[in-house]
Amino acid sequence: MTTSDNGNGKRGAHWVDGRSTDGGTRSAPVFDPARGGITHDVQLADNGTVARVVASAAAAQPAWGALPVQRRARVLFAMREHVEAHRADIARLITREHGKTFPDALGEVQRGLEVIEFACGVPQLLKGQYSDNIGGGIANWSQRMPLGVTAGITPFNFPFMVPMWMAPMALACGNSFILKPSERDASASLLTAELFRDAGLPDGVFNVVQGDREAVDALIAHPDVRAVSFVGSTPVARHIYETAARHGKRAQALGGAKNHMVVMPDADITQAADALIGAAYGSAGERCMAISVAVAVGDIGDALVDAIRTRAARLRIGDGEHDDVDMGPLVTAAHRERVVSLIDSGVAEGATLVLDGRRHVVSGRENGFFLGATLFDHVSPQMRIWREEIFGPVLCVVRAATLAEAIALINAHEYGNGVSLYTRDGRAAQDFAQRIEAGMVGINVPIPVPMAWHSFGGWKQSLFGDLHAYGEEGVRFYTRYKSVMQRWPDSDSKGPEFVMPVNL
Repeated sequence: MTTSDNGNGKRGAHWVDGRSTDGGTRSAPVFDPARGGITHDVQLADNGTVARVVASAAAAQPAWGALPVQRRARVLFAMREHVEAHRADIARLITREHGKTFPDALGEVQRGLEVIEFACGVPQLLKGQYSDNIGGGIANWSQRMPLGVTAGITPFNFPFMVPMWMAPMALACGNSFILKPSERDASASLLTAELFRDAGLPDGVFNVVQGDREAVDALIAHPDVRAVSFVGSTPVARHIYETAARHGKRAQALGGAKNHMVVMPDADITQAADALIGAAYGSAGERCMAISVAVAVGDIGDALVDAIRTRAARLRIGDGEHDDVDMGPLVTAAHRERVVSLIDSGVAEGATLVLDGRRHVVSGRENGFFLGATLFDHVSPQMRIWREEIFGPVLCVVRAATLAEAIALINAHEYGNGVSLYTRDGRAAQDFAQRIEAGMVGINVPIPVPMAWHSFGGWKQSLFGDLHAYGEEGVRFYTRYKSVMQRWPDSDSKGPEFVMPVNL
């Protein structure tokens, strides 16, 4: 593995034509968030670098797309074995540059691995339909064809899992793929590229371009890039979707979230509180599926808040590489300050601050980007901490008199990513699942991330585009439909036909 050096002392190089390469005159720092220091720089691609990457992907795609589908699947089977063998190496890179705990990073690798496993079944997924003798001796069949060059723009919070939502599906369908990862934790992308190479993927079929908005805009404007998949904030998702549409390409842009968990009066308080602790404070809240709002229904509010406070106060916070840690730091100092500013706004707007994590210090890691678990009660829809995605270890509790009021509250929010309900009442659960306006629903499941053979995506301002990520939705996104009609007529010509063909 050569992710530590590209020949110039910078680890954040690009990956083009099967090797690490330089490109761009600008760079950005990559931090160790637990220690608070810069570990290395990542190069930021300019337009020329992006053009070079796209040219490599465009040159490699036709031969890859023309391979028998089973041969593409074999490369993915080999990739699955390489990821399994190097799962700890990938997880360590994630922990060091993102900050999440090592067990959490291993879980991320596992979820990415599951999509690779699903993509290994691509021969079945790409089967078309066939109809013999639809009329006049004509046979009609359908095919799913590759798009060409595709691109994925991925966030800092899942530097392996989210790229694996995209790349295995795109490659299995016969496309080449360009990954533009977050510049905050770029090393996992280069190790992923090496593993694809070692699995037998031809040079140029999977490429990595590091960068910021300049690289993103160059990718979505380039005429040879046929489709763009994105996960990140809603403003950027909207920009990518609209820009891609103007350039005549398809886009799948997953945006922000404000995930709610409704706790009914009949719910088991212990189970609900434990679920909220893990879903709100796991990975320091830096998950698009994190639960950031608990909706306490009826008279359960006081008991629920007390149970959450007791558990949250006991969280072990520290360096994610240590064995006895529940929650690591935030990814950068700037992001930490943004979360602090939102906590400040909640106090100023009148929410009850039950647990304040703003001054949490970790012994031996005093310069790290840490926040303690923060808990608000009596939050109202007018407050910023309810309206905006915080993306930090902050849980807000909202009170509702009835399940109907809770559903109305959630449906009124601009985001519709994921929701959860804790109850023992099957009828209430059924009603909730049908009436709630969100793309992913959990019943006594706090983080309802679909498995690889289903698909991931939200509603409203949480998704721009018609198709969700991975699963069969991913196959549809990374292919285009072709219908073929074929006839072998007799040698005698019947002359020209001037009416619409019909089957009578």
